[in-house]
Amino acid sequence: MNTNFDLAHSGSPTLATQQNRVLRNTYMLLGVSMVPTIIGALIGIQMQFSFFAGSPFISFMLFLGVAFGFMWGIEKNKDRGLGVALLLGFTFFMGLMLSRILQVALGFSNGGSMISLAAGGTAAIFFTLASVASVKSRDFTGMGKFLFAGVILVLLAGIANIFFQIPALSLAISAAVVGIFSAYILYDISRIVQGGETNYVSATLAVYLDIYNVFVGLLNLIMAFTGERD
Repeated sequence: MNTNFDLAHSGSPTLATQQNRVLRNTYMLLGVSMVPTIIGALIGIQMQFSFFAGSPFISFMLFLGVAFGFMWGIEKNKDRGLGVALLLGFTFFMGLMLSRILQVALGFSNGGSMISLAAGGTAAIFFTLASVASVKSRDFTGMGKFLFAGVILVLLAGIANIFFQIPALSLAISAAVVGIFSAYILYDISRIVQGGETNYVSATLAVYLDIYNVFVGLLNLIMAFTGERD
């Protein structure tokens, strides 16, 4: 499976046509990738899966190692069918990881409605920002360095809060995650539209992570402000 598009190939479509194809294929694969995520989450909830049952710091580092290992393999094989298989395996793994916060949410009497609200909010953010970024005259690709710096700061703050466990800092991190990864939706879709990303496997991985993090951040905020105990 060749998931890249050679612009120099004789008889190839125009650049605009190829960009539209990459965007269309990205959305299709993104939809498919949600299936193993949901399956992984449901299995994790049934098993009461918890990756962070031991040392939170060591577990977090192990999680990052597994996640970055998957992402390295996906990027290494993005022009082959193996890249798609690894992507779907990664989304299953992320579904398992998602099951922990879903278990916490379901511990509230209004857990189901909070999860639905977070999912609906994430969908609204994605479709709104993706529509904005799909307008070719609007170029958001210049935000990359700023957003990457924001991710590093959030990551460092998250590691620090593993030790300090400050509720206010946790809320600030969740709000920052929603803001940064919402902006990343603009950035990643704009890269496709502007021709900066020509591989739909890489594009799907980026947009998937955007959506995943927005959902987790939103759910954390919703639980903090609207969670109801029996």
